Amino acid sequence: MAAPKPTKPSSGKSAGKSKADDKPAEKVIAENRRARHEYEVIDTLECGIALVGSEVKSLRAGKMSLEDAYGRVNGSEVWLIGCDIPEYEKANQLNHQPKRPRKLLMHRREIGKFAGLAYEKGLTLVPLKMYFKNGRVKVLMGIGRGRKTHDKREKLKAATAKRDIETALRGRGRGRGER
Repeated sequence: MAAPKPTKPSSGKSAGKSKADDKPAEKVIAENRRARHEYEVIDTLECGIALVGSEVKSLRAGKMSLEDAYGRVNGSEVWLIGCDIPEYEKANQLNHQPKRPRKLLMHRREIGKFAGLAYEKGLTLVPLKMYFKNGRVKVLMGIGRGRKTHDKREKLKAATAKRDIETALRGRGRGRGER
């Protein structure tokens, strides 16, 4: 009778997991939180962006701003204007311009539907967030209708009231205030 074969020691991973499951799917670079306050976002779309190498290196370092950025339809193309990606220090002569317009990569039907809607109804294309997904840079664009000052105040009041209710419920659940 032969001796049993030695088994490989377990690495702690389950058999069903693959390499892609180990790391998170998205790594957020920047988020435009002000856009959700300034605009009522109606619809969103994930799209790619055309970048040069030094821009990607700068993004991997986590440096960028979507503060004053917006999308613009130019013919059959959509461009991201005003997005600030600072120069990469180690790129010297091969560096990029920090605020240059960058082309957004979308299918024709997406441009026709998404960007056409923004053009027809006077809505704005707003970048909501930029992130790495499977090694590629993606931008989450939203179609937004600008909020008036009174709408912003109502939204803040509702958020404050919701937060107060949640804290009151959390406090009551732990036994605080009851003696």
